[in-house]
Amino acid sequence: MDDQSPFVALEGVTLRRSNRTVFQDVSLQIAGRRVGVIGNNGSGKSSLLRLAAGLLMPDAGVVRVMGRPTAEGRPETGFLFQNPDHQILFPTVGEEVAFGLIEKGMDHAAAGVRARELLALHGCAGWEKRAVHELSEGQKQLVCLIAVLAAEPDVLLLDEPFSSLDLPTRYDFKDRLAGINQHILMASHDLDLLSDSGFDRVIWLDGGRVRANAPPESVIPAYRATVTAAGKARTA
Repeated sequence: MDDQSPFVALEGVTLRRSNRTVFQDVSLQIAGRRVGVIGNNGSGKSSLLRLAAGLLMPDAGVVRVMGRPTAEGRPETGFLFQNPDHQILFPTVGEEVAFGLIEKGMDHAAAGVRARELLALHGCAGWEKRAVHELSEGQKQLVCLIAVLAAEPDVLLLDEPFSSLDLPTRYDFKDRLAGINQHILMASHDLDLLSDSGFDRVIWLDGGRVRANAPPESVIPAYRATVTAAGKARTA
């Protein structure tokens, strides 16, 4: 699929969660190589990612990933959560990275070998026996990224992946993402990151509505201005 075709599409989607309507008849075409999602808390960013991952099904409408409706089966996506402790399942790094390979049909021995290769490729040689609970937050997030990429998904979905990282680790993680070939859809409050990291487009969600879907240089200044104006109005 080329970068001009939508890798995620919502067609008349309505989504309700806990008696709250998150999206009402929303249609959205998400195209490009790297796309950011911004908006205030509760605007629908995480719900959009979960719809794309097939973790949520719409109450009405269709969600397509790489052209295929998610209702026909889990899409080939990898999801990176905000908190790595909510994602990690196994006690050792090697087991965590190998899990996705085993899920795709690789036998345990081959998955273990491939996990070691992937860890070495990402500068983590010798980590396979390390206990996950002994890692820093940044190291845990890196292990989660490697584990997600091991399954070779078509689309990488990231929900605020930088929120718990210190500044040096954020820069390192940003550089790693720049070298990834998959389509990326990332929700983030880090507007500077979305402005200067090669993102093709930014989607601005506001109360479950799409306020904008355009290059970052047009969307982010408009979002900043709206947030600033709202803050001034509250303090006036």
